[in-house]
Amino acid sequence: MKLVEITEAEFDVELEIRYASHNNFTGSPIYSRAACFLNEEATEKLEKAIHLAGQLGYRFKLFDGFRPTEAVQALWDHTPNPDYLAPPTSGSPHARGAAIDLTLLDASGNELEMGTDFDAMTPLSHHAVTDIPVEAQKNRVLLLGIMTAAGWDNYMNEWWHYQLFKPRRYPTLSDRAAGTNMMDHSKESE
Repeated sequence: MKLVEITEAEFDVELEIRYASHNNFTGSPIYSRAACFLNEEATEKLEKAIHLAGQLGYRFKLFDGFRPTEAVQALWDHTPNPDYLAPPTSGSPHARGAAIDLTLLDASGNELEMGTDFDAMTPLSHHAVTDIPVEAQKNRVLLLGIMTAAGWDNYMNEWWHYQLFKPRRYPTLSDRAAGTNMMDHSKESE
């Protein structure tokens, strides 16, 4: 399976790959380099979503795309919570290049208010909650509308997570198998 690198210049998106920084729920980088990849079908659907958002005066900020199986395991080892993370045994849609975590930016490049931060593992992150400001509810609906119009499925517990329908038709990939060079392999035994 071929993965496509999603770059700021080529796709007119902003990248803030959280798992390549300390700014994520683990407090430590999981990836050794900040990069975003998707499989070819997901790339086509992202391009459609980018076009639809652009027509409305918005752009996307991407937090994560392809997540190598090593990263899926590391996140699960830190926080084994099936409400917000796919267990490694079931195979995350991210490990298939079939999921994207993102938010909307306004014309000035500011993130729209969504009521919680990315990866907030709380019921306030769920779609359709009403315990967040009305503006955040509207922004979530806007994001949901753009993404579903572009052919994405959503995950009810995370306003930022969208995936292809039936992602399990794609295989899960390790960093080496995908050739993404996102993980630090220097500590692995030969």
